[in-house]
Amino acid sequence: MNLGGNTVLITGGATGIGLALAARFLQAGSTVIAMGRRADVLQQAQQQLPGLHTRVCDVASAEERTALRDWATREFPGLNVLVNNAGVQRRLQVADEEAWSERQAEIAINFEAPVHLAGLFVPHLRQQAGAAIINVTSGLAFTPPTFAPIYGATKAALHSFTIALRHQLRDTSIEVLEIVPPAVNTDLGGTGLHTFGVPVNEFADSVMARLAAGELEVGFGTSEERRLASRAELDAATAAMNSRFS
Repeated sequence: MNLGGNTVLITGGATGIGLALAARFLQAGSTVIAMGRRADVLQQAQQQLPGLHTRVCDVASAEERTALRDWATREFPGLNVLVNNAGVQRRLQVADEEAWSERQAEIAINFEAPVHLAGLFVPHLRQQAGAAIINVTSGLAFTPPTFAPIYGATKAALHSFTIALRHQLRDTSIEVLEIVPPAVNTDLGGTGLHTFGVPVNEFADSVMARLAAGELEVGFGTSEERRLASRAELDAATAAMNSRFS
């Protein structure tokens, strides 16, 4: 895909991977709208990236997702790229007692929102040149994590949905792309939990260059290995990873 000359909406675009992608689209000459739940964090992102547009929205809410579509297509009629990046990772045991709403919100943010937003934006994107939907999944879509079982399941579902959506839209102008991160040094899952991850700028530079070169599905490091692995290799990697958290 062409990184420049676009109008790009990034969910979860104020921090972490989303902010790194926003910076690179801006640098390439695109207009970028970062969406997030917290106004103060969005303001900080604007201070880091002059020219960044922002919008407060909680993608866990179907009503707010629809309002986001209405606002974005009205204010930015040339919007041609949707990046479904927003995500939460909760570490839990399935048998833990907690309100169902906590788990429902994780499912809604990680999977329900990208599915709904794709459906909302496709009619608009069909009318745009160079249109694309980019879904950010995870290496954990391929190696299910026992420490974050809902997160892994939602990312596996989003990976499957991305492939199906690409097939459905193959005869349209809309490209359907997938970014498959490994553990990246961000605050996903909570402060300090991903300090072992790869540097976010190194990761973002690599995946954006590969998208620009025409690849449809890109990983980095361990996630690149996992997305290309055999079933036997995936089983071994899953067992080795989860043994560290047992």
